[in-house]
Parts: sequence; structure tokens; C-alpha cells
Amino acid sequence: MNAKRTDFLATVIIDLIVAAVVGILIFLLAYILISGLPHVTWNFLTGTTDAFSGAGGIGVQLFNSFYLLVLTMLISIPISLGAGIYLAEYAKDNWRTSLIRSAIEVLSSLPSVVVGLFGFLLFVVKFKIGFSVISGAIALTFFNLPLLTRNIEESLSAVSRNQREAGLSLGLSKWKTEIGIILPVALPGIVTGIVLSAGRVFGEAAALIYTAGQSAPVTNFADWNPMDAASPLNPFRPAETLAVHIWKVNTEGLATNAAQLSAAASAVLIIAVLLFNLGARLLGNFLYRRVTASK
Repeated sequence: MNAKRTDFLATVIIDLIVAAVVGILIFLLAYILISGLPHVTWNFLTGTTDAFSGAGGIGVQLFNSFYLLVLTMLISIPISLGAGIYLAEYAKDNWRTSLIRSAIEVLSSLPSVVVGLFGFLLFVVKFKIGFSVISGAIALTFFNLPLLTRNIEESLSAVSRNQREAGLSLGLSKWKTEIGIILPVALPGIVTGIVLSAGRVFGEAAALIYTAGQSAPVTNFADWNPMDAASPLNPFRPAETLAVHIWKVNTEGLATNAAQLSAAASAVLIIAVLLFNLGARLLGNFLYRRVTASK
């Protein structure tokens, strides 16, 4: 077999593999959306769920998902940013740095259910915080830190060394160069990673079953005092998220239309994750054009 024929055959095989992967993805997305979207209504998106049967809307679960996401990102972004800057700019190439990177890789490979059990034993049982939004947010922070840290480190490392030398040649300190020059150039990649990790956190269920709980108490959306028990902003209340709700309806739901409720909630979750991914691409491209002054 000559080189041209071998190259053609390899190209065809690669194209078929790519087409198969894309086809499977399109089939899954189409199946979920076609099954669920006909059952999605405004009342379903804003209504409350019956605590016993699981019937009703997903308004509280949808709010819980976004609220827990915001708290998780507020905790994890500053920590990941500091860790990423340290590893990319200040860490020396020695055994300590290798140990830190190995620890990050090990943490990123942990199953989410293990992270959830760790959060349950530490925050729910040991610290007696109970099933709550804050317990879930801290558990998801452990789940999210490795991905964000690696993303920030790689985004900073991708910036040309000439940028650093230019800042230092102007008399700027290393920290000023990092904050004023390197970080803005790396911002598109960092923001893209943050939005993608937000989509991953939004769809997480296993870790939250053991930390945020499987109940969604009735909340008073007219009360925005975080200290009130009925306030939706209370971080110490149980908070069943949309992903946990889907699992619960499928396994424990007693409603006669449990299959339709699960399909509709799954469609909403898929759309939210797709929007996160699309938003990450658009925002990253926009920031890149702004930073590089390119059209």
C-alpha cells in the first residue's frame, strides 16, 4: 500500500470516528430535548414541587442551582486564581511544586460521590452545619478547584515571555507586571475556563445529594434577608438542585407523570449547560478581540 492510499485510509477512519462521536452527541441532545421540551411551561419553570410525590414545578430547584453556583464560584475563583498565579509565575521547578501539581491531579480525578461523602462527614456531621447550601458550595469548591487552577495556570503560561520582559524593562515589579500585563492578556482563556467549570458545577448531582440535601423547603421570595429561615438567600437551608431533583424524581418520585417531569427538567438542565458552553466561547472571543484589538 503506497503512502497516498495509506493517508487517504487514515483520513477516512478519523473522519468516521469524528462523525460517530458527533452523531452520538446530536442523538442524545435531540432525544432529551424532544422528550422534555413539550412538557416545559412557564408554570413548570416557576412552580413549586410537592415534597411527597415530586410533582409540580422546578422554580425553587432552579433558583437553588444558580444560587449554589454563585456561592461556589465566589469561593473557588479567588483560591484558584491565587494558586494558578503562584504555579505559573512564582513556583520553582522542584519537588514541592511537583507535589502540588500531583495533589491537584489526584484531586481532579476523585469521583464526585467521594467528594460528596467527604463533605457530608466533615461539614454536615463533624461541623454540624447540616444539609445546606453552604455545605454544598464548599464541597463543590473542592470539586472545582483542580479544573480552575489548571486552567488559570495554563492560560498564564501561554502568554509570551516577551510580555513579561517588556513589563520588567519598564521598571515594573514582577507583581505589577503580572496584574497589569500578564493577567489581562490571559483573561479570555481564564474567563472561558470559569464559564465552562460553572456549567460543570451546575449539572453536578452526586456531591450535592450528601451535602446540600434532597429537599427544597418552601421559600419566601419576598424575603431577601439571608438570616431568615424562609429567605431564599439563607445559606444554611437545605437546597435540592435541579440535577438532584431529576435523580430524585427518577428514583423516588410517586407522581403519575414522573417520566414527563424528569424529561422536562432534564431538557432545562441541558439547555442551561449548552448556554454556559456557548457563552464561554462567545465571551472568550469577545475578550480576546478587546485585549488584542483584533477584529
